[in-house]
Amino acid sequence: MMRNKADQVVMDTNLPDILHKGKVRDTYAIGSHHLLMVATDRISAFDVVLPTAIPQKGIVLSSLSAYWFEKTRDIVENHFISMAEQGVTPEELKDHELLSSLPQAIRTRGMIVKRAQRIDIECVVRGYITGSAWAEYQKSGTVGGDPMPAGMKDGDAFPEPLFTPTTKAETGHDMPMTIDEVKNMVGSDTAKLLQDSTLNLYNYAHSHALSKGIIIADTKVEFGFLDNKLILIDELLTPDSSRFWDINLYQPGKSQPNFDKQYVRDWLTESGWDREPPGPELPNDIVNKTTERYIQAYQLITEQPWAHEQMEN
Repeated sequence: MMRNKADQVVMDTNLPDILHKGKVRDTYAIGSHHLLMVATDRISAFDVVLPTAIPQKGIVLSSLSAYWFEKTRDIVENHFISMAEQGVTPEELKDHELLSSLPQAIRTRGMIVKRAQRIDIECVVRGYITGSAWAEYQKSGTVGGDPMPAGMKDGDAFPEPLFTPTTKAETGHDMPMTIDEVKNMVGSDTAKLLQDSTLNLYNYAHSHALSKGIIIADTKVEFGFLDNKLILIDELLTPDSSRFWDINLYQPGKSQPNFDKQYVRDWLTESGWDREPPGPELPNDIVNKTTERYIQAYQLITEQPWAHEQMEN
């Protein structure tokens, strides 16, 4: 099978003027006020970047983020301007050398965004108990240190969504933060704004996705300051940053059928990997099914066809 040029696997971008290389995204300076943020096909699990790419994953991440950024502008402003492939750029970038020479595989994965001062906090919101929250609850009956109702099962909805922020680690594991720690870092007013904005985003997105057959169990978002105003940055409500469950197969008490990278996490756990680098190579069937799940999430949420189909050789 041969892919069209837009659907080449992109593990590394290797463009000039790189500012930051994250686990998945490579970020480049374009002008003094804008960035090119490219979602690669890299995948991380348990805070380790795996050696195997997930084809088309980066296209899903950027395209779905763009969809959500447009849908949620009335809730909180964000940094998104356009997808790189759309060719819609601010006046100062019309003849920018980097943008005019981008390979097509980068254009489909790239977002042009406003440059903001990032707040080094992962704003996590949990609507359902699972993952590390479930592990904590099993040990102590708490989530984020707060007592939870007795008798909860893995996958149960919380009475109300929980704001459970963490540190944003460049390497290694993000660590839980208390609200007091957030206040000490950014001040009480900004801490409240972070919490309220995160919960408002989640509540809107949860309701929207539910109508399309997907439960957003949890998600994490990032914020920054632009002209002294809080805005949403990075990615938004993707299968990398969220747990997407199939509402038709949802059943608390077990691992939920999903459209996110939990499929990869489950395989890694079953493989016996100790969660220390380097990560193992993923088998072809895991790679292919992960690509399918990411694309299906995009199609269900946006109700749009996938425009990057593979071409048969």
